[in-house]
Amino acid sequence: MTTPAEIHSPTKLERIKQWARTIKRDVIALWIAARDPRVPWYAKALAGAIAAYALSPVDLIPDFIPVLGYLDDLVIVPVGILLVVLLIPAPLMAEFRAQAAVIAQRPRSTSAAVIIIVIWIAVAALAGWWLWRSLAA
Repeated sequence: MTTPAEIHSPTKLERIKQWARTIKRDVIALWIAARDPRVPWYAKALAGAIAAYALSPVDLIPDFIPVLGYLDDLVIVPVGILLVVLLIPAPLMAEFRAQAAVIAQRPRSTSAAVIIIVIWIAVAALAGWWLWRSLAA
């Protein structure tokens, strides 16, 4: 027979999903912190860099490389978040996390995602064209 504690204890998958939601919320909180004037400049810079890396479709190690592709996301982003959280005063970070939780519950904008993808494609095309012209000359 199972005890009430066993019935309500979260499974490993539920804990992983909760951890992922926490990371997502903290990335949004870092994005907010990077734009807040009350945050020291060095914490803003690091917060902006970590948030941009986490939200960018470009990784240091591409995800199609077995194990290492996802390992960078599982290590770089959480360690970066931890560093920034240590640099930002706790009351401010709590405020940013509360704002991020509200933002994370809003509906997502597919048009914004399309715009970002089009910008990345345009940048890649321009870089390719520039490289082709440089090598052809």
